[in-house]
Amino acid sequence: MQKRGTKRKQGEIAVRPSPPAIKTKDPYPEHPRPSPEECRAVRDDLLTLHGFPQEFVKYQRNQTPAEPEAFNGESSDEEKESVLDGLVSTILSQNTTDVNSRKAFASLKSLYPTWQSVADAEAKHIENAIRCGGLAPTKAACIKNLLNCLLEKKGKLCLEYLRDLSIDEIKEELSQFKGIGPKTVACVLMFNLQRDDFPVDTHVLQIAKAIGWVPAVADTKKTYLHLNQRIPDELKFDLNCLLFTHGKICKKCTSKRCNQEESESDSCPLLNYI
Repeated sequence: MQKRGTKRKQGEIAVRPSPPAIKTKDPYPEHPRPSPEECRAVRDDLLTLHGFPQEFVKYQRNQTPAEPEAFNGESSDEEKESVLDGLVSTILSQNTTDVNSRKAFASLKSLYPTWQSVADAEAKHIENAIRCGGLAPTKAACIKNLLNCLLEKKGKLCLEYLRDLSIDEIKEELSQFKGIGPKTVACVLMFNLQRDDFPVDTHVLQIAKAIGWVPAVADTKKTYLHLNQRIPDELKFDLNCLLFTHGKICKKCTSKRCNQEESESDSCPLLNYI
């Protein structure tokens, strides 16, 4: 994993030494799949089928992040999305479509161009700004709480300090905010902080169960823990983006009516792994 060295300016939050990474227990230690070879084969098959999804290109590791001091609670452009931008975007993406969540974020930033202006706004006004994304009262309360807690604990609306923490420390930090669950944390880890993590959404869960990477009774939490143990770190980003994209487009590989005979004449490569 490539590490980014950042010079800490005077007055920035001091970073405590990172503790050794904690090895999370696999809930299915006797379940041998997926193997590293199978992970690579699925990645390659989906890459051949779809190409790499353009919506995730800006999060690839060859993109150079902006310096922490460039952020003042807002991002200067789409290619330099701040960690706070990414976290709020992920909150807005919960239980809605990608199109609606993007509209909600654009509406919020249009009305309130800085995170300080969002923090100063009434919750009802924030709800109106993000209503197109669904669950507006819940999401507005979560965003307001996040910003208020940041101001109280850190004195500024910025999460760039997370870049200097270990994965376990990042999970501990973000989990302290009400309404920020494991999936949201995992998305911020993988996309905005470019760490080796593997979020599990509905699409990934359905495919993982359909092709036997986890037992049929597995839930989201156990699937997350198992796949993060089994999938090689260097494949996690590509494979996650491709499975997510494939899950939105193809329903054949998760249909209960599918069988091995159909795979011979069907275009979905994942049917070969059922």
